[in-house]
Amino acid sequence: MDEAAQAGYRAIELGPYGYLPVDADVVSAELNKNHLSIVAGTIFHDLLDPANQKSVLDAVDDICRLITDPRLPKLPVHEGQKHPTPYMTVMDWGHDERDYNAGHSDRSPRLSPEEWTRFMGNVRAVCERANSYGVRPVIHPHAGGYIEFADEIEALVRDIPYEVAGLCLDTGHLYYSGMDPVEYLKKYADKLDYVHFKDVDETVYRAVLGKHIRFFEGCGEGSMCPIGTGALDYPAIKQALTDIGYSGYITIEQERDPRNADTSLRDVKASVDYLKSVGYEI
Repeated sequence: MDEAAQAGYRAIELGPYGYLPVDADVVSAELNKNHLSIVAGTIFHDLLDPANQKSVLDAVDDICRLITDPRLPKLPVHEGQKHPTPYMTVMDWGHDERDYNAGHSDRSPRLSPEEWTRFMGNVRAVCERANSYGVRPVIHPHAGGYIEFADEIEALVRDIPYEVAGLCLDTGHLYYSGMDPVEYLKKYADKLDYVHFKDVDETVYRAVLGKHIRFFEGCGEGSMCPIGTGALDYPAIKQALTDIGYSGYITIEQERDPRNADTSLRDVKASVDYLKSVGYEI
């Protein structure tokens, strides 16, 4: 948290369930010490297997109780922002058959219509549980999960009404999975509640796509890089967000091998500084 504050952040996500404790006393003390708030909690689980549903919903309960605790500092609501923070970012994860084919729409297996319907029932249950706490759920298409590619995002917004959940679109994941971030931010503007930013090292990304490795193994090889040093056009992304009137929050990320934490502050600070240099308010 100290490094997040040094990098210029005003808020952070909780990270995957268990990364930070769910003890409000501990978390609120650290947040206040570092002048940070929580922008979102995270569900990053296998949402396909019905056997997981109880443990997933238990995690939703723990996270929502924490992020709605009145002791935690709150972020302001900006004019035009659709829903107040904190959000619940909902991501499906944990399927080898998809993980080893991340970024490859042509060879990634798809669910049958019946499997998809059951899957959407599980996702909706997570979202409705978050809603019961007054926490806005935002579904995050994620490379290596069963909500990744253009056809799956289209089916998702068809089957999960906006009243139940919005979208968190991630520029890096869109690019990684064959979509133009500018196009898709505009396409789903009316569903967009929250945004993640990251950048992609084109050379490493192309090399990783040629290997039989998991998505995060590719990140460990450097497929994600500091913003402004990769393939994504952040001035164009800024213009797209301006064009659609986006007034919400954005979280700056760089997926990497966690053992390389000694350079994480340097790299995230570089991302923040670059985004400021091209006109983003941080």
